[in-house]
Amino acid sequence: MTVHVVATAGHVDHGKSTLVRALTGMEPDRWEEERRRGLTIDLGYAWTTLPSGREVAFVDVPGHERFLGNMLAGLGPAPVVCFVVAVDEGWQAQSSDHRDAVAALGIERGVVVLTRADRAPKRADAVLAEARAQLAATGLHDAPAVAVSALEGTGLAQLRAALDDVLARAPAPSSERLRLWVDRSFTITGSGTVVTGTLAAGSLVQGDRLQLLGHDGARPVAVRGLHSRNRPCTSLAPVTRVALNLRGVSADDVRRGDALVTPGTWPVTDVLDIRRTTGTAFTAAAVHLVVHAGTAAVPARLRPFDDDHARLSLDRPLPLVLGDRLVLRDPGHRSVLGGAQVLDADPPVLRRRGDRGRRADRLAGMDTRGDVLTEVARRGAVQEQHLHRLGLLPTGDPDPPGEVRVLGDWWVHAPVFDSWQQQLRTAVEELHARDPLAAGLSRGAARDLLSLPEPKLVDAVAHAAGLEHDGGHIRSPHHRGDLGPVEAALAELEHRLATAPFRAPEADALTALQLGVRELAAAERNGRILRLRDGVVLLPTAPALAMRELARLPQPFTTSQARQALNTTRRVAIPLLEHLDARGWTRRLDAGHRTTVR
Repeated sequence: MTVHVVATAGHVDHGKSTLVRALTGMEPDRWEEERRRGLTIDLGYAWTTLPSGREVAFVDVPGHERFLGNMLAGLGPAPVVCFVVAVDEGWQAQSSDHRDAVAALGIERGVVVLTRADRAPKRADAVLAEARAQLAATGLHDAPAVAVSALEGTGLAQLRAALDDVLARAPAPSSERLRLWVDRSFTITGSGTVVTGTLAAGSLVQGDRLQLLGHDGARPVAVRGLHSRNRPCTSLAPVTRVALNLRGVSADDVRRGDALVTPGTWPVTDVLDIRRTTGTAFTAAAVHLVVHAGTAAVPARLRPFDDDHARLSLDRPLPLVLGDRLVLRDPGHRSVLGGAQVLDADPPVLRRRGDRGRRADRLAGMDTRGDVLTEVARRGAVQEQHLHRLGLLPTGDPDPPGEVRVLGDWWVHAPVFDSWQQQLRTAVEELHARDPLAAGLSRGAARDLLSLPEPKLVDAVAHAAGLEHDGGHIRSPHHRGDLGPVEAALAELEHRLATAPFRAPEADALTALQLGVRELAAAERNGRILRLRDGVVLLPTAPALAMRELARLPQPFTTSQARQALNTTRRVAIPLLEHLDARGWTRRLDAGHRTTVR
C-alpha cells in the first residue's frame, strides 16, 4: 500500500491547518492547547483520497518561529510540499524561513497555495508574483499555483487536481533499504509501543526485525503490527505515513529523531564531510550548530575547509549516506542558516599539515552520485558491503571498475594491490638472504607489514606475488637448495644416507654435524631430508626405496622381516613403517603384520 505524503509550509496564521481541514475533513491539530489558541505547535496529521483515487496524507507543520524545529521535523522526510501564502497578508518573515528550509532540503515538487483568496481577491496576482520571486532559487520555482478559500470552498477542486498531477509525476521512491525517521512515540493499552513516521525509503512487512538507532544507542526491535491512516496493513511501501507497533522497546525509550533501519545496511556516523547547498558560507558560520536530518535535530561542531566545504562532528551518530540533505541552524537564532549535502559519511582522519586544504580540493571535485573508484583508491581496500552501506553501489552484483581487484568480499585498488605484492616479495627475499634457515615470513608479520585490514587478504596477496604460504609462513619457491652455513654439514649427511639409506644417524652424530632442530627443519622445508618421529632423519627418497624392498617380501610380512630387508634397526623401522601406513602404501593387519598396498 502506498500513500503519498505532502507537508505544509508557510508563515504562521496563513491558514495551513484550515486548508488541511478543508481538504480532508479531519482536524490536524492534535492538542487541546492548539485548538484553543488557534496555533499549531506540533506536527499534525490528516489524510484523504484525491479524485484519481490516489491516497494522500498531510503532515501539517507549525509556522511560528518558536517551533522551527518541529517544522523541520515534519518537512524533512516529506518529498512534496504545499507552500501556503495568505493573499490578504502576502509574503512574511516565516515564509522566508520555510522557503529556506525547502531549499536546504532540496524539495523539488509541490504546489503554491494562495489561501484566504476571498479576503483580497484583487491581490492574488501580485501575491503570486512575489511568491514566485521568493521561490525562484528553490525547487518550487515553477510549481503550479492555486488560489483557494478554505472557508468558502472555492479553489479546492483545482488544488486537488493540481496535487494529483504533481504526485502522478513524482519518481518512484527507493525500496532497497529501510530508513524511517520517527516523529512520534506513544503507548496504546493492549498493544504497547507505537511509533509513527514518514516511510520515505524501503518497505515494511509485519514481523520485520529492525534496528532502532536512538539517542542512547542501537537496539533490535520487531514489528508486531502495521497501520496506515488508522487501518491495519500486512505490508507498506514508500512513500507512506506509517504507525508501527514495536516489540522490544518501551515508548519512553523512543524519541523524535530516532530512526528505524534495516540491520547492517546503513552506516551510522557522527563525522561527515559536507557541501554547502544554500545559505551562509561555512567560513562565516558559527562553529556550534544544530543539524536537522530527517526528524532529528542534533548539536554539531562545524570545521570549515573553505566557503563551500566543511566537516561536521555530530553529538550523536545518525544513519546518513552520500547525497543526504541537511538543514543547518544557528542555535542562537530562530532561522535557517543554510543547507548542506553529505559528500562522505566515513571521511578520512586529518592529521598532517595541509590535510584540510587537500581535503577541500578533493571534496570540490566530488560528485554527489558517488565515485566508487575514488573511495576504493582512498582506502586501498574496502568491503563491498561497506560501499553498499555508504550508498556508492547499487543492489545486485555490481561490476567493479577496471582499476579495482576483487578478493572475496574486498575491493582493492589495483596500484595498492601491486604495491602489496612487491613489498611482500621484497620482505620475503630479504628474510631468506638474512636468515637462510628461517621458515619464512609469518602471516601475522606479513599482515602487519602491509597494514592489511583482514588476515585472509594475506593469502591472496602471497598467491598473486608467486609466493608459497604453508604452515603459517610465506616463503619464496626459489628459496631451495643452498642453506648457507649448514650446507656442508647437510651435504655430509646426504652422502652418508645415500650410501646407507635406512641407517638414520643417531642424535650425537647429528649434534657433531651441528644439525639441530632448526637446521633440520629448514632442510626438510627445502625438500632435502625427511624427518620421522623419535628423531629419525632419512632422505626424501627413503619411502620409495623401502617400498621396493618390502614388495619383494612374502605378504603379509612382520616388523622383524621388514627391519632385516631394509638392513636397519627397530628405531628406524617402526617410524618408517608408520609413515608408509599414513601414506596408504602399506596397511597394518594386526599387531605384528602388514601388507603392501601399491
